[in-house]
Amino acid sequence: MIALKRVLEATCCVAALMAVPAQAQTDSAAAQDAPVSIGDPVASAKLDADANIDRTSDVARPDEIIVTGTRIVRPNNTSAAPISTTTANDLAIQGAVTIEDALNRLPQVQANAEQNYADSDTGRQRIKLRSLGYERTLMLVDGLRMGLANGADVGIIPTALVDRIDVLSGGASSVYGSDAISGVVNYILKKNFDGVNLKASYVLFNHDNRSNAVTDAAGQAFFPAARGMTNDGGRVNVNLALGKNLLDGRINITGFANYSHSNIVPLAARSYAACEVTQASIDGPLGCSRATFTPNGTIIPRSGSSNGLQLVNNPDGSRTFVRINSGPNTAANPYDGFSFQREFERINTGGFLTAKLSDDIEFYSTALFYRDKSRNPQLNRTLSFGSYGSTPYQVNCDNPFLSASQAQTLCGSLAGTMADVPLDVRYRFDGQPPADQKILNRGFRVTAGLRGRVLDNVWSYDLVGMYARNKTTFTGQPIPDFDRVQRSLRVRNVNGVPTCIDRTDADCVPFDAFKAYNNDTALNQYLFYNAFGSSTGEPSLWQGLATLSADLGRYGVTSPLAKQGVAIAFGGEFRAEKLGNTSDEIARANGASEDVTFTQNVWEVNAEAQAPLIEDQRWTQLLQVNGGYRRSRYNRLRGSFDTWKVEGLWAPIEDITFRGAYNKAQRAPGVVEADQASRVFYQTVGGLNDPCSAQPNQQNPNSTLPPTATIEQCRRTGLPDNLYGSAALRCPDEGCTIRSGGFGLTPETAYTTTFGVVLRPRFLRGLVVSADRFLINLNDSINFFQSTDFINGCLSTGIQYYCRGIVRNPGTFTLSSPITDNATPTTGYIAQGTSNGYKSQSHGWDFQAQYNFGLGGAGALNLSFNGSLVTRVGSQDSPDVPPRNCVGYYGPGCGESLPKWKHGFLTSWVSPDRVASVSVNWRHISPMTISYNADPDTGIPVTAADRRTTYTGVKAYDYIDLSTSFDIAERFTFRLSVNNVFDRDPPLVPNSRSVLGLLRSNTMFNYDLLGRQLVAGINARF
Repeated sequence: MIALKRVLEATCCVAALMAVPAQAQTDSAAAQDAPVSIGDPVASAKLDADANIDRTSDVARPDEIIVTGTRIVRPNNTSAAPISTTTANDLAIQGAVTIEDALNRLPQVQANAEQNYADSDTGRQRIKLRSLGYERTLMLVDGLRMGLANGADVGIIPTALVDRIDVLSGGASSVYGSDAISGVVNYILKKNFDGVNLKASYVLFNHDNRSNAVTDAAGQAFFPAARGMTNDGGRVNVNLALGKNLLDGRINITGFANYSHSNIVPLAARSYAACEVTQASIDGPLGCSRATFTPNGTIIPRSGSSNGLQLVNNPDGSRTFVRINSGPNTAANPYDGFSFQREFERINTGGFLTAKLSDDIEFYSTALFYRDKSRNPQLNRTLSFGSYGSTPYQVNCDNPFLSASQAQTLCGSLAGTMADVPLDVRYRFDGQPPADQKILNRGFRVTAGLRGRVLDNVWSYDLVGMYARNKTTFTGQPIPDFDRVQRSLRVRNVNGVPTCIDRTDADCVPFDAFKAYNNDTALNQYLFYNAFGSSTGEPSLWQGLATLSADLGRYGVTSPLAKQGVAIAFGGEFRAEKLGNTSDEIARANGASEDVTFTQNVWEVNAEAQAPLIEDQRWTQLLQVNGGYRRSRYNRLRGSFDTWKVEGLWAPIEDITFRGAYNKAQRAPGVVEADQASRVFYQTVGGLNDPCSAQPNQQNPNSTLPPTATIEQCRRTGLPDNLYGSAALRCPDEGCTIRSGGFGLTPETAYTTTFGVVLRPRFLRGLVVSADRFLINLNDSINFFQSTDFINGCLSTGIQYYCRGIVRNPGTFTLSSPITDNATPTTGYIAQGTSNGYKSQSHGWDFQAQYNFGLGGAGALNLSFNGSLVTRVGSQDSPDVPPRNCVGYYGPGCGESLPKWKHGFLTSWVSPDRVASVSVNWRHISPMTISYNADPDTGIPVTAADRRTTYTGVKAYDYIDLSTSFDIAERFTFRLSVNNVFDRDPPLVPNSRSVLGLLRSNTMFNYDLLGRQLVAGINARF
């Protein structure tokens, strides 16, 4: 044993010497102070370092520190699972306006931007750990659930109110219940203010739009592209907190108010998003996606010699037709109205109350309220007749708006007669104010409880209730009424005045569809008179929790070789989950589902124990085992199920601790998933075409390109050989019909393992290093399958599991069906939705380090490192297919996935008087490869024919961020930060939306989307 101890001491010393330079061994007295324990030694050291930097807090630290991962209350709690912590200082350095912004930097988090990005239809902030889905990441506020799983909105918490954010890796269902599969995110809030604290910040993006492959493609499509330096995307964040201690500190009342606003940043504001670039064929040239809806009006004859030709009104005003995309102003960008950052406004308010009613009873309560709204401007347009059915629009050949040339093209020998001819009209009204897509979120979360210590302070109790509800209303793009469009197209002169032929509608406004750049306000008001349909989702959660915890050492229940006694906790929990979805009549007519409400009740009991077996012995510093068990019953499931954990910690010497945890975590389908699975609705998704049809030619829309799939692959989708490559298979406007929902669900089970080592060398006081392995294995995983997952899986494998999602129309074999008047197609669609898969996995290593050391009279230096090496992430959808490993890949079969390695390394200097600080942060993301080029042993369903030689991946990315803060008076602190100092553009990813299922901005979320970011902030304390 003595020999083993010497080996471990030597190993620890070598590791420490490799981790830091020898000259960094000078300590200040402050750096040697033991940090407050929040469970993980590295996280605790980081919190201690930031406490020495942050002079802005007027918050009293509570007597009992919240430790994520346990309900046991005892001092110096130590977690057997790794915890990474984001502190209030981290948020301030970054200048984060939203929680989402801050956590996207963590290597454990799958980056996302639902709060602001145009493609999001919820506007909610959600966090996804380990690329395993939002629903498997349990979000807590001070140890209680934030709200309904996958229905909660982190936007309810203003960043200025965050004390720290703990991210616990691995399953924690035995402690917190269902949903804690990939881990837990616990938001610890600042409470118990005494005084007034005002924080304000302003953020903007400063970017140089440079020429690139996208601007070249935009030039060929006659689209404008931004050039030169721009400053945009301004974000304002103001927070006011007021608190007061009363009755000698026995009562504290704290209130806060927060206001945030972000300006819109259109896609067109960045040169690398001037248009959505695609490759129509493998390794083909880049081309811009082009709309068939144009501001000069697209006219497509449906009879005669010009049948099917895409024509536009000549932009010179001559009332002649020219080919679409044949010159300047004859083409249009279909995503002109989309944005990187929506215009956004949020108001948060709330308060905290603690009252010491007696020595044994404390009442506490929190209340959080928020309301945010965002908008995405959309240009009004008429829709193709194919969006309503198979009947084309009609125009009379003696229409006074038709010139002789136009009448000849449309009517031929019938020109000038009263005969009607079929046509399609696709007119975009750029001259009219855009009609906003609007997202409105509002909600609240209220808790109230009693806690304290009884029976000689041995037993701690906590009785608490929580109710959370939030409401999301989405108002979609206006959809014109088919009959009104048709009536407005049939026009004849009456006493020299163009007049609608159908006089049954006295409000009818004649539509001059044959004039370039029609800007008729009255016509727009007529066509889009009631086109704003809205849908609302309203998730809510009741939680009641009773916890009893004790240190049995006070009763002598202590190992003879330990100092601390056995600690236990018992708990009982009830949850009532509810989700309501409602849609107005207009939304239902355009494909939304009928109103529906889902409910679910959960009853749970649990027990937990910590047993130190050996402490402070000459041959072992610590040996401790932990265990936990929970029994859960859901009213919507038969029977009940259990979850449990087994943990251990062993420190043979003070310098080194081994730790490990094994968890069984189980998750029943939540009401959100039950809604997604059972609620069936249909929609048309632009940019999604049948891969077996002739493909659109972006360079020449009046010609086509070969299918993107082979004839053998198309046979797997049920297509006869004689229709392979047929233009008749093309979805209208490259928008196939998507059927969402309709799948049954069963619970999923995960077995998660974490094990690792923590190094704290005594000869380098202030250094803490940890390395931990995580293994998350999920069975019967509940996944959301995109339509592209079914398409690509069927094409690549031909197995029924994927091919069931491709349902062709009989006879025509098309993948599109009309969606009108609550139509429910039975064929002609591609499926997507929430369904049980087979297995999912996420494996890797987490590395953390914190080194706080003094520089004598020159101040102190704090080094903080957080990195993650991912070795496996992916799924096995069916026993019939090999398991998929998507580490380092993006694209079909993988989505955005995770890079193999990602880290953040923050270095902060603090002046001796703590008046000033300077921080430098280095963020690194390892290279990624498109999934088409995946190695065969990855199991990603691609073939050799799919391989690319152009745009094969993304190189390694490095970002440098700088921040400085200084006191300009005793009560005022000023901060300046620059993120992405060198203004790196995000990587270019062609086909990012149409094929890869990612973003329309030609890139991925994991990178800085808008360039260099400048932050200025001030903190005032009174």
